[in-house]
Amino acid sequence: MELTIENVEKVLDERVRPSLADHGGDIQVMELAGGILKVRMLGQCSGCPSASLTMEELVNEELTGAFPELEEAVLVTGVSDDLIAQARELMKRRH
Repeated sequence: MELTIENVEKVLDERVRPSLADHGGDIQVMELAGGILKVRMLGQCSGCPSASLTMEELVNEELTGAFPELEEAVLVTGVSDDLIAQARELMKRRH
């Protein structure tokens, strides 16, 4: 299978998202470039202390098994630009 975002999404849908959904979470593909996939955990998985372990044991294992050319899936942490923009809008409304 060719390493494309569409194919990564298929593997995530079939092999990763069901496990994350059991814990109230999900995963979002942020970027695929140069054999590195950047993803963000969502829902209950976002900020979970076990998120890095989930990345190593579930996400990386499933994706590198499906795509040998994938070097690594990397967990993006921190606040997204969209969330910061939403927070700014909320703060403006309070004044």
